[in-house]
Amino acid sequence: LKAVFPDYALFDKIVVENGALLYTPASEEERLLAPAPPEEFADRLRALGVAPLSLGRCIVATWEPNETKVLQAVRDLGLELEIIFNKGAVMVLPSGVNKATGLAAALADLGLSPDNVIGVGDAENDHALLRACGVGAAVANALPMLKEAADIVLDKARGDGVAELIDRVLAKDGALYRR
Repeated sequence: LKAVFPDYALFDKIVVENGALLYTPASEEERLLAPAPPEEFADRLRALGVAPLSLGRCIVATWEPNETKVLQAVRDLGLELEIIFNKGAVMVLPSGVNKATGLAAALADLGLSPDNVIGVGDAENDHALLRACGVGAAVANALPMLKEAADIVLDKARGDGVAELIDRVLAKDGALYRR
């Protein structure tokens, strides 16, 4: 994130690794919200030929069509891990960890309610996040099921959709849409 968004320090908290890690820019504290998978898991994925393979502090990620190999490794090792999709990306996290659980931890630290949050997403891994927010928005290139679940569907895609959402919030002085 730091490499692609140098202004990250504007934020009080940043939820990363699909909800498994909470970062505080002011103190540079990184707090794991879930246990990291055992090293044997990454070793097993490599042995099964999973590539590319990215290892975070807690998240393990690859791309389709590696999901069957990932599932095989989870079964082989008897781990309690979930496979989560994001438009072709295959992410593996401890059971029950997602963007909504990461958001809940950030909000608890900040003393804020989820009613104070507008979430925006585009893919499978954003459903729980949008449900956890006071207002959930989907960008124009979001998957159809996420658009159906969203309170707001934006006209623009990707980052342009996020900018559109920010412009709407600023224009309405924060009184956007309520469920």
